[in-house]
Amino acid sequence: MKKNLICVFLILFLASGLAFAGGSRQPSGSGTLAGKDISTLASWGAAAKEAFGGQTVTVAMAAHPSTDAFRSMEREFTDLTGIRVVWDIVEEVSLKNKQLLDIQGAGSYDVLMVDAFWMAEYASKNVLEPIQSFAEDPGKTPSWFDYNDIMPAYRNGIAGSNGVNYGIPTAGETRFIAYRTDLFSKYNKQPPKTMDEFLELARFFNGKDGVYGVSMRAQRGIHFASGWMSLMYNFGGGFMDQAALARGQDVITLTTPQTIASLRFYIDLLRNAPPDVGTYTHEEALGAYLSGKAAMWLDATALANQITNPATSTVADKTAFVPTPTGPAGDGAALAGWNLGISRKSSKKDAAWAFITFMASRQKSVDYVRAGGVATRDSVFANAELAGLNPSYPAQKAALVAANGLVEKGLSWIPQSDQIYQILDVAGAYGSSALAGTIRVEDACASIQKDCEALEK
Repeated sequence: MKKNLICVFLILFLASGLAFAGGSRQPSGSGTLAGKDISTLASWGAAAKEAFGGQTVTVAMAAHPSTDAFRSMEREFTDLTGIRVVWDIVEEVSLKNKQLLDIQGAGSYDVLMVDAFWMAEYASKNVLEPIQSFAEDPGKTPSWFDYNDIMPAYRNGIAGSNGVNYGIPTAGETRFIAYRTDLFSKYNKQPPKTMDEFLELARFFNGKDGVYGVSMRAQRGIHFASGWMSLMYNFGGGFMDQAALARGQDVITLTTPQTIASLRFYIDLLRNAPPDVGTYTHEEALGAYLSGKAAMWLDATALANQITNPATSTVADKTAFVPTPTGPAGDGAALAGWNLGISRKSSKKDAAWAFITFMASRQKSVDYVRAGGVATRDSVFANAELAGLNPSYPAQKAALVAANGLVEKGLSWIPQSDQIYQILDVAGAYGSSALAGTIRVEDACASIQKDCEALEK
């Protein structure tokens, strides 16, 4: 009898121990925000702490200034909500592979930092939760998050695929022109508003006062293709028929008159750049302008702070900015950037959304930018203090309005195809040969067409 009692006691002890151990693995908070006061940051934090306090979210992010800014905000977030954060920060080249392996396996990540270039693939592989079901739910999202304050070009242009948004844009860029105000004033010239004016000015300044007309990225491969894309859509061109792409058909459009015209224009423009422009990535293109060797520069808005910083630029006090010029087909500037999204496999999706809510909200946007984050919100571009620190803000906002012209046409600057990297590499190789003069523009486009069609077979 005594033995039986001891056995029963041991079984009950072990069972209770296992239950305790299992319970310790469960989040301490497991509720929701429904019905709670979340109208202020403080009341939202209290509600989040009651619902999710004690949980830990694991975030997979790239080594990037925006990540550094988020990390500087971590303590306030955890003190406010009781949610702890584990950071897995890797180089961009490794991040995508780690995220895809995680979604196929353990599902240990809750929040993913996602490049806009990856959105089509992530959508097809069901990696992310649709974000609008969180962002537009007043029971999950306080009004001070202000989803609609995110610039429309970013909100509708880099955050999703095929009409479904999967991320909140937290770092983005379009492209615009920097120009030398001293040279333009000396020769009584106005900055370009059209592509024709852009080329005319590049030709005019090439050789004047020891400078080249323009500096752009044009290194063989993806860099050349990216530079070409800076103005391709303004001519009505494109690498792919995006209407067909939305129907699941990959239709290559490199031999249309508009696409051929855009490549011819790009090469004509590059004839007025430094002679080694065919080796330029964005870094060399920027360096040529910073050192005063070019009258104009067309590239990423995210690089503008280096141009306006006297510590890095010899032309900081004699530079102004304007949007990418309008072409025969209208406006269509570049759009790229990073998003925060929720992993489909996360078991703590509401806590993950609480992390995104805090980090990417309008309420915290000024703190985020002051900490080195990248502006993506209308209210930030309109902030007089921040605009004083970054004189390019008004032109950046105008450039994003121009970039939204592409979005309004139903086009994505980055065609939503799993093959886009290969297409860009092929296009940039033949385009580089056309710049070198070893192949005609028309033949380069025909060869790109042929090789990209072969990718689909």
